[in-house]
Amino acid sequence: MASNLKSVDYKAVPEETPEAPSWFKVGVLAAASVLAGGLAVAWYYRSTLARLRQAEGMLPADSDASDEGDGI
Repeated sequence: MASNLKSVDYKAVPEETPEAPSWFKVGVLAAASVLAGGLAVAWYYRSTLARLRQAEGMLPADSDASDEGDGI
């Protein structure tokens, strides 16, 4: 029995990996920027923060500033 159907070679098309949406990329970039900025500020003011901690330990025990609150 003869068939008039022709054989066709099947070529699999590789699936493309979906790209992340642009809003996700912007969000990751913003989060990384905030983290880097916070680390940069902490590094820049590290000596100031160390002096403030040292000064806090030097307050007299009966000082109003050593009580809980803002000292006003």
